Amino acid sequence: MAMFAVALVATLLFSVSSAFPSGGQLDPHFYDHSCPQAQQIVASIVGKAHYRDPRMAASLLRLHFHDCFVKGCDASILLDSSASVTSEKRSIPNKDSARGFEVVDEIKAALEFACPRTVSCADVLALAARDSTVVTGGPGWIVPLGRRDSLGASIQGSNNDIPAPNNTLPTIITKFKLQGLDIVDLVALLGSHTIGNARCTSFRQRLYNQTGNGLPDFTLDPAAAAILRPGCPRSGGDQNLFFLDHVTPFKFDNQYYKNLLLRQGLLSSDEVLLTGSPATAGLVKLYAANQGIFFQHFAQSMVKMGNVSPLTGGKGEIRSNCRRVNRN
Repeated sequence: MAMFAVALVATLLFSVSSAFPSGGQLDPHFYDHSCPQAQQIVASIVGKAHYRDPRMAASLLRLHFHDCFVKGCDASILLDSSASVTSEKRSIPNKDSARGFEVVDEIKAALEFACPRTVSCADVLALAARDSTVVTGGPGWIVPLGRRDSLGASIQGSNNDIPAPNNTLPTIITKFKLQGLDIVDLVALLGSHTIGNARCTSFRQRLYNQTGNGLPDFTLDPAAAAILRPGCPRSGGDQNLFFLDHVTPFKFDNQYYKNLLLRQGLLSSDEVLLTGSPATAGLVKLYAANQGIFFQHFAQSMVKMGNVSPLTGGKGEIRSNCRRVNRN
């Protein structure tokens, strides 16, 4: 399975245009001489992790999102709490839901064995996100590299800057815009919800009391709501998991957008892409009709998101352990 993942990544990389912009000082060839086996190591371990746990691909992809939306793609999400750090793992978007840290540890240990203090944890997240997309059937892309790791974390930034399941569309648009991401990026990147799960607590209000009037969300298909309610009662069951895409939950495809057209998006922040704006609705319809365009836009937007405020040059450090800053 691992060798299949490596081969699949290589095949898809050559099928994607190499003309993606690489922001700042990032360069796809950054480790060609210092750690030429880096990408193969990451792809192999991601493939094995996906084989052990089919949920893991979505979890690794989510880590990269939640990292980049908080002061840039600098692996701050990976830091555990310490005397000087309040971990972002404790934030509302991450507590009881962010996972995959042990896989990152495994990747980092293998990289440290092969190329000590060379490959950053931030680049591990960027590569693992790409490889997770590929092993689930999605597009590949060339990942610009050379990010360095932060010396701290921001739980406040994590709480405030990551789009939430109940945010309105204008709020989500604003949060993306703060990262330099536009509406196309927003609709394409939320397509990552074609894989993965959400907890009952993330969408319960849609089933029972969306606007405070004691009524369910009228934009949610009543038949879909009826199926969800037994596993997500009015109280209790907060951590119960539900597929974000109930049709092809482990396959990276465009089914997510088809579900939105049927009013079967799980999260409010999903369905508002169809109901909240003609511009976003147009993109939903486009991606539902054409998986190839969705894949192209998703790959381009992932590169763009991965270029958000990276630490390069002499900024930050290359952590030897992704969970803590290096000791001087």
